[in-house]
Amino acid sequence: MADNVLFAFFLTAFAGLSTGIGSAIGLFAKHTNTKFLSFAMGFSAGVMIYVSFVEIMSKAKVSLTTELGDVQGSWITVLAFFGGMAVIAVIDKFVPKFENPHEFYRTSELEVPEQKIHPPTEKSRLMRIGIVTAMAIGIHNFPEGMATFSAALKDPNLGIAIAVAIAIHNIPEGIAVSVPIYYATGERKKAFLFSFLSGLAEPLGALLGYILLANVFSEMAFGLIFASIAGVMVFISFDQLLPAAEEYGAHHISLYGLITGMVVMSLSLLAFL
Repeated sequence: MADNVLFAFFLTAFAGLSTGIGSAIGLFAKHTNTKFLSFAMGFSAGVMIYVSFVEIMSKAKVSLTTELGDVQGSWITVLAFFGGMAVIAVIDKFVPKFENPHEFYRTSELEVPEQKIHPPTEKSRLMRIGIVTAMAIGIHNFPEGMATFSAALKDPNLGIAIAVAIAIHNIPEGIAVSVPIYYATGERKKAFLFSFLSGLAEPLGALLGYILLANVFSEMAFGLIFASIAGVMVFISFDQLLPAAEEYGAHHISLYGLITGMVVMSLSLLAFL
């Protein structure tokens, strides 16, 4: 059990701290490969959607119907699924639209501050946007951290798939934090640090979840958590990943990524039968 807990924390940290990868791309790459990002976002959405409906919901239903019976267990599974959606939707509701962490940037938009001088008021606004974005991403990452950790604790193979999907999802969020802070300060290290720290919310979410749920990790608890995780990931896919994929590239590229993600996820699940 202890090994599973450590492995689950490792996966959650990997997923969360991938915001640092996005920050590095935004700050050090000369050009953003938007087609690749579009495909990657679609791929991540495909993994999340497929695994949510095919694997996670079925596991949740088995756990809950075993404990509560077919009718009540099925109802609770569905309610927990939409409850997970409601939680992440409420979190989104409290993030101002103009400071939403899913406002994406291209590296080509990043100019050296010495070449483009911003007035003090503009620098202050950009810094505030960067910090608020980092905080907003941190809030979003709490439930994602709990989702990754819980899945990895129950099924390590499933945890790996979810961690990879969420890691891909976090890359453009790292760009979203680092670009405005770099504009405001001209300091790559400070921009990278804020972006990196925003990803720490995922392992912190896992830690909080473990502290709160350590004594109630029963079949009933896992069923509720898994159904909620499925709702969270489906909402993230349709609200964040797919629009981001469209924003970064052509429609068909994101669609090909979506289908590829589903195919890869299905094959990986079949490999462990």
